[in-house]
Amino acid sequence: MDDDELIAAVAAGDDTALRELFTRHAPWLAARLRVALPAPDVEDVLQETFLAVWRGARAYRPQGTPGAWMWVIARNQAALLLRRRGPVTASLNGTEPLPEIPQAGLDSAEAALARTEIAAALAGLPGLESDVLRLMYVEDRPVAEVATLLGVPAGTVKSRAHRARRLLRLALGGSR
Repeated sequence: MDDDELIAAVAAGDDTALRELFTRHAPWLAARLRVALPAPDVEDVLQETFLAVWRGARAYRPQGTPGAWMWVIARNQAALLLRRRGPVTASLNGTEPLPEIPQAGLDSAEAALARTEIAAALAGLPGLESDVLRLMYVEDRPVAEVATLLGVPAGTVKSRAHRARRLLRLALGGSR
């Protein structure tokens, strides 16, 4: 069964179809949500996402991709969670640490500036490119695992990683 058929089955009340959608899409949704949320919140948002899929399946129209539809639901659920919490003052120390930068000739202040520059450049990358770089180079996951987590072919992961490295070089003032 493809995803459109599964969503139609969910609309008809088939909880097995919902479990299958969860199995197919939860890993890559979680990977994208982890960029902005801590792990316990990701689990909560995923649960709320699939409850919303269950409730909203009858309104689904197969005009786009089912994955995009579920991503919009997940993103909205994450936004609702963050809105309920109210404003948060973020500190740089509360963010996930970036990989260590080789200290070749850099003092600690220069290394900190370089890390800040890399973080800003990563934040400026489009969503999938940023996810690919983080999963491959920060979390040190293999291409096949990244492909599974994001729900895309391995070739797409490789091309996105190549594009992301090029964009990162440009953002950091490198050439080509």
